[in-house]
Amino acid sequence: MPRPERIEYENAYYHVMNRGKDRGRMKIFRSPEYFEAFLRTLKEAVERFGIVVHSYCLMANHYHLLIQTPNANLSRAMRHVNGVYTQRYNQLAKSDGPIFRGRFKSILVDQDAYLLQLSRYIHLTPIEAKKPLVDKLVDYPWSSFPAYINQADKPDWLMCEQIYGMLGSKQKYSAYAKYVAQGNNEQLTRFYNRGNTASVIGEKEFVKWLSEKKIPQLKESKIANLIIPFGLSIEQIVKNTAAYYQKPVALLRQLKKGRNSQLPERKVAIYLCQHLGDHRLNAIADYFGLGHSGSVSHITCLIRKELSKDIELAKEVEKICKFIIDQVT
Repeated sequence: MPRPERIEYENAYYHVMNRGKDRGRMKIFRSPEYFEAFLRTLKEAVERFGIVVHSYCLMANHYHLLIQTPNANLSRAMRHVNGVYTQRYNQLAKSDGPIFRGRFKSILVDQDAYLLQLSRYIHLTPIEAKKPLVDKLVDYPWSSFPAYINQADKPDWLMCEQIYGMLGSKQKYSAYAKYVAQGNNEQLTRFYNRGNTASVIGEKEFVKWLSEKKIPQLKESKIANLIIPFGLSIEQIVKNTAAYYQKPVALLRQLKKGRNSQLPERKVAIYLCQHLGDHRLNAIADYFGLGHSGSVSHITCLIRKELSKDIELAKEVEKICKFIIDQVT
């Protein structure tokens, strides 16, 4: 069955989730080091992709994020979050391979009707679990709730003001604490108890606007990345990267021995196989003739560092991504 497309447009809101592999049971956060590594990665995504994080809660085997995308780039940002955190997890655990159950789950949110409720839902997760993790929510350190009620330092990348504004109270900290203490809305609870099968949560007017106006508009104009097609193969990515550079595919796949002997175009192609295709490190290593997945991780880390410093390279890689997407849509 083909993967469903994601609806991505400017300033959309999403409830984003992902779980550890092994039917969602694997712990993706083993200790404070792991939680901190994920939050560091999330901060990088905010800075690099311009996403806005309104709320978060990290549990042992899964996470919840409430995200806004001014640049219509949820997939790109979450590829960074999941990909880079997987690398950091493996470095900490001295392990290798994927840690998540699959691609992330995202639910498009009707901000007027459900943004405030979803923030509460996410923050209540530690005590709504089958085995509550804490007696008081403020005691759970790996969610944005303590910052929301001014009981912990607020990360500079966390946006609280929109949620406060929806409460309409000058006493924003105490008002939010009281709101969360009321518990989840029954309708929202029923929605999630159905197994999160829907990709949109909103009032009838929002769903109608989305289906009758926004989605047709996106398809017609091809704006907002018109939902990057999932399932891009390594072959497709490399073929089109080679076409962009006007180089043969064989040259990008060719392994040259010696320090600093690898073609820059080859390194970019390797990076894009993970960044744009979400492919496993082992599969990328096999395709490019690399002996170990750690070589792929090393190359992608180097490219990310270069992208953060070299504006021209960052623009070039964006052009290549757009070129690849245009070829397959």
